[in-house]
Parts: sequence; C-alpha cells; structure tokens
Amino acid sequence: MTTVTSSTPITATDRLGLTLFLAIALHMIIILGLSFDLEMLTFPEESPLPTMEITLVHSRSEEAPEDADYLAQANQRGGGNSPDKVRPSSQNFNPLPIPQQGDAPTSQQAASPQAQSDPLPAMQMMTAEQSERAVLELDEKRETPSRPEQITAARLVESSQELASIDAEIRQLKETVAKLPREKHLNANTREYKYAAYMDAWRSKVERIGNLNYPDEAKKQKLYGRLLLDVVINTDGSVKRIDLLRSSGHKILDDAAIRIVTLAAPYAPFPEHIRKDFDVLHITRTWVFENNNQLQTR
Repeated sequence: MTTVTSSTPITATDRLGLTLFLAIALHMIIILGLSFDLEMLTFPEESPLPTMEITLVHSRSEEAPEDADYLAQANQRGGGNSPDKVRPSSQNFNPLPIPQQGDAPTSQQAASPQAQSDPLPAMQMMTAEQSERAVLELDEKRETPSRPEQITAARLVESSQELASIDAEIRQLKETVAKLPREKHLNANTREYKYAAYMDAWRSKVERIGNLNYPDEAKKQKLYGRLLLDVVINTDGSVKRIDLLRSSGHKILDDAAIRIVTLAAPYAPFPEHIRKDFDVLHITRTWVFENNNQLQTR
C-alpha cells in the first residue's frame, strides 16, 4: 500500500490577508456591538445665580412697613397715588428701561418701521453736467491766493521819492519843533521867587513911564477903567508882541496902555538863571487907570 502526501506552503500574502480579515472583523464587532444615544444623555440643570432687585425711592418714612412690596434704599409706607402695587419710578427719563415680569423689551427697530425699511439715507444721483456745475461753483467760492505785485524799476523810483519826501517832512517837523521858543507865563498870582526881581523891575518901569505919559484925552474926559494886557518879551528885553486880552471899554485907555509898553521898551535882558530855561516871558497884568489920573499894574 502506497500513501501519497501533498502539502501547500503558506505565503506572506496569505498571512497579510488573514490579518486584514481579523482586523476588519474586530472593528465591525466593536462598531455594531456598542452604540450611544446622545439624546438619552442628560446633564444636570445649572442652578441660576441668586439676584436681588432694589428700587430707588424719593421719600423716606420713619416707620418701616411690616410687609414690604419692594426693597429700597430707605423705608417708605406708600408714596404714590395708586391703590395697586406699582413700582415707584422717577419723573426723569431713564434711557435704559427696567425689565418687569411679563413685559418683553421692545426693540428700537420695531418702534421705528422707517428705520427698518430705510436704514441708510438715499444718495442723490448727480449727472455729469450737474457735477461739473458743482465743481465750478466750488472753485468760485474758494479764495484764490493773490499773486504778489511785480515790482518794476519805475515803482522802485517812485517809492524812493516818496520815502525821501517823508524824510524831508520829518526833518522839517523836527527843526520846527526845535525852534519853538521855551515860554514862561508870569502874572501877579503865580509869581515864582526866581522871577520876582525881574517882574518887579518891569512893573516899576512901566508904571513910571505910564504916569509920565498919562493920556491927555483920558484926563480931559475923566476916563478910568481896567484892562488886561499880555506883554511878550524876548531874551534881550525887546518886546515881541502885545496882546489885549480884556478891554477897558474905552479905546483911549486901551491904546494908551499899548503905547506905554512900547515907550518903556527895551527892558532888561533876562538874567542867566532865566535865560538857561526860557527864551520868552509872558507878563500878564491888569492895568488900572484910576480916576485920579494915576496908573497901576496889578
């Protein structure tokens, strides 16, 4: 009896196929055998945080109410005009509404339908012609900077002549001011001690000459009166001017006073202490022609 044995060798491909089969079978068992229903999972509800509602009131009561409707910063036993329980509110507008139970906050858009339909202002369309016209109007309104004036040779010459003319006027004005005499006014009421001697000498001379040359017509007509005379004397004692400030009412007496001043001239030159300060003296005095044919200056 003869036995024949046949054997087939196992290759690497067979091993890989077997391994893949076992891996797929294992995954199918896990996937099909285990399932989770997420909808059946329940989580514990979160407990809300404790809150406290405080109401601000505008009046205060000394006695606290037994059963208060609201919590506030002060005790108050009824502060309104309604029998129902109503939350106290301020007369001033509150931009943030206070939510109450049963009231849904109203959105600003629901209160303003126009805001929903037209959220943005409509833009005005402008044609090319209108655009050009608008640009031209804007250019006309815009201030254009002025160009600096072109300076020419003729303008320079003219400006130089104007400056020279102004300089000459200023120089002439300075010379005129410098040539103005330094004047001092003297009268019987404001005599200063350093002018007293000169003024007394002048008064004595005019009274002496006046009484020697008393006007004959005044004696014949028995005229008398008072006049105010201002005699202006130069540094050398000469008479510069004679001004009749107030008349006596008689031309004979007025002319006689002026003639007496002329006859008594020249007067003594100014002493050094007067000449160093002034060039002209004004001697203003009242001339009195008395009814006894006497002349006095006061």
